[in-house]
Amino acid sequence: MAKAHVYKRDHINTDEIIPARYLNTDDEAELAKFCLEDLDTNFVNKVAADDVIVAGDDFGCGSSREHAVWAIRGAKVQTVIARSFARIFYRNAIDCGFYLIESADAVERIGDGDEIEIDYEAGVIKDKTNGEEIRFQPLPDFALEIIKAGGLLDKIAAELKS
Repeated sequence: MAKAHVYKRDHINTDEIIPARYLNTDDEAELAKFCLEDLDTNFVNKVAADDVIVAGDDFGCGSSREHAVWAIRGAKVQTVIARSFARIFYRNAIDCGFYLIESADAVERIGDGDEIEIDYEAGVIKDKTNGEEIRFQPLPDFALEIIKAGGLLDKIAAELKS
């Protein structure tokens, strides 16, 4: 079961997800140590594997950097749920094999610390804390294929081998 870490603020940018001062590595475990540091200095101490970040509109705006996705993934976060995502962050996440959920309803209904379960194929979030079920639009098949392959480069490499 995942715990929700809710930041209902809009426009959380890539520099807040992983500050530029840490962009000297592509090691996800190293980047994870600084994930959301400028937004929540205690995030890395309270996040656990498979937890979820919940945010407002335009999550991941700012600089186009895969490091933002890598830092979140390195922190073992299973997904980010937001009202909307910056388009370049959204595509970077898919290309890096990381599933995002766009749902204004979920952002409104999930509270900080709520325990949730997600069925990605059915498009359902079950909030175990308040007993609610929230539906979302699952990603299209092409995006799921990229994510299941581990990312775009892994998908291309697998296709070249076959």
